Amino acid sequence: MIPPDENAEFVYRMEDVLALYREPYDSHFPMICFDESNKQLIKETHRPLAAKPGQLRRYDYEYERNGTRNLFLFFEPLTGWRHVKVTQRRTKRDWAYCMKQLVDEFYPEAKRIRVVLDNLNTHTPAALYETFEAAEARRLIEKLEFHYTPKHGSWLNMAEIEFSVLTRQCLDRRIPDAETLQQEIAVWEQARNACGTSTKWQFTTDDARTKLAQLYPLIHD
Repeated sequence: MIPPDENAEFVYRMEDVLALYREPYDSHFPMICFDESNKQLIKETHRPLAAKPGQLRRYDYEYERNGTRNLFLFFEPLTGWRHVKVTQRRTKRDWAYCMKQLVDEFYPEAKRIRVVLDNLNTHTPAALYETFEAAEARRLIEKLEFHYTPKHGSWLNMAEIEFSVLTRQCLDRRIPDAETLQQEIAVWEQARNACGTSTKWQFTTDDARTKLAQLYPLIHD
């Protein structure tokens, strides 16, 4: 539920993201959806029983927790490119280095990179100043343009759709350690990028004003 006094902020951020999604592809101004998630690492305590005709491979109900890893996902819907970065943590510093990688490694020729992301306290331009020298932080900020999804509106980020695919196709099983996790994700990423699989966003501003009309503030003369 969205508190009534937050409706205007929700509508503003929603329409800002939806307007960005309508814009045509421009290599000088790429649009990247960014999100993060995590994966629990689980080791088997007993060797699984091999699959047989008519019977799937079977796993023992006992397992050993082996920590977690954070997943940062970059997704460019208009080109069908994505990259998943596996890290131990999800701090401001980790996020700042993701933005530096976006600018310097993935899109060095871009004039400005429009980034759609949720409004976590780690996702702020100030985090760049906390991580890098002032001149470097300023250089990165001048190449980045942040478009935040509204609170309670993370569904507006197309990176969530890509995370859902990653979970279904790659992460819906026990993965024992960070090295295996990285390898499995890299194979998934390479195959999906090779296909150029993109997301066709259907929900528009007109749809929002009709279907979510109750969220729009009433204006009185």
